Amino acid sequence: MEKYLLPTYNRTAISFVKGDGLWLETSDGVKYLDVGSGIAVNILGHCNKSLVSALVAQAHELWHTSNLYRITNQEKLAEILVKNTFSDVVFFTNSGTEATDCAIKMARKFHSQKGNARHEIISFEGSFHGRTLGAISTSNAPKMTEGFGPLLPGCKSIALNNKDLIVDSISDRTAAVMIEPIQGEGGINVVPDHTLNLLRKLCDKHGALLIFDEVQCGVGRTGKLFAHEWSGIFPDIMTIAKGIGGGMPLGACLASNSAALGMGLGSHGSTYGGNPLACAVGIEVLNQVLEMEFLPNVRRIAGQWFQKLSTLVDEYEKVFAEVKGMGLMLGLKTKVNNQLFIEEAFKNNLLLVPAADNTVRLLPPLNINKSEVDLVIKLLKKSAEGLIK
Repeated sequence: MEKYLLPTYNRTAISFVKGDGLWLETSDGVKYLDVGSGIAVNILGHCNKSLVSALVAQAHELWHTSNLYRITNQEKLAEILVKNTFSDVVFFTNSGTEATDCAIKMARKFHSQKGNARHEIISFEGSFHGRTLGAISTSNAPKMTEGFGPLLPGCKSIALNNKDLIVDSISDRTAAVMIEPIQGEGGINVVPDHTLNLLRKLCDKHGALLIFDEVQCGVGRTGKLFAHEWSGIFPDIMTIAKGIGGGMPLGACLASNSAALGMGLGSHGSTYGGNPLACAVGIEVLNQVLEMEFLPNVRRIAGQWFQKLSTLVDEYEKVFAEVKGMGLMLGLKTKVNNQLFIEEAFKNNLLLVPAADNTVRLLPPLNINKSEVDLVIKLLKKSAEGLIK
């Protein structure tokens, strides 16, 4: 019963017992089309057969040993990530917020190892990097920070669209700059390439590290393995989670050898991080995402969907303001209250996810097909019509 749970979530009064692809099913047999994917987690859909097979096969062999011993699946998954990214080394976590904490520690340790007393971490308004004390210290949202002080010292959040402020803020005191290439919780805001380029240049100039948070926008969601690849700008450290586990709790902090300079024996740890079960699923997730036609297909479907959503915005101008985002990380900014639209969609058995800036997030599995896109558009239209009657 819900009364036994800490009341930190405003849950919808429904529970699901079964999932298949885009669909979730209640105990009464009622089906809902899930376009939130567990907040960008189930990137291959619910109960993907290959992921289930990988999980079951590993479950029959070994679940957990801890990081006191080598873990074969962990090493295999790290190798795949390193060979397909800027990184040289990987630390596995169970979530994105744990990866954030690892990144902050790594950045500060880097400067400590060099004999510098730097601890300033700069982030940006509208960002979301998790809910641990370290992660919320990088936020400017009172609803996440109020009552939890004192927060981690040295963290400050600045405006993203103010070039002069960015230039003035990053200095020889800065340990690292942390940014989402696409803000998720903040409203599906794509950071312009010129801003990422500016941050890279300023970090290089001042000897600071650049951290990309790709927890939500990474692992194929934009049509490339990671969103920053579109800009050609690469970080020193990157955090990932959500999609990498395909539904299993799995995250990681990736880094260059240089950025990881101070992370030696005993500097960080995790009991469950990189366990055999989660990594077995992570390996299969990347096996599918890195198939030759997978990411090109994401780009094709995403282009078609963006066009259909743009038409929807024009057709229902009293309900929608704009479509934004890239790849299959899209948002509909609404003129009506976004939560009202989500509730109307729920009546039509369509599950959506809210975001800031009065935005509705559309985060479907990456293997969604054209007929499924058309069905989502049909239900979005029906929901819009329900609000303007």
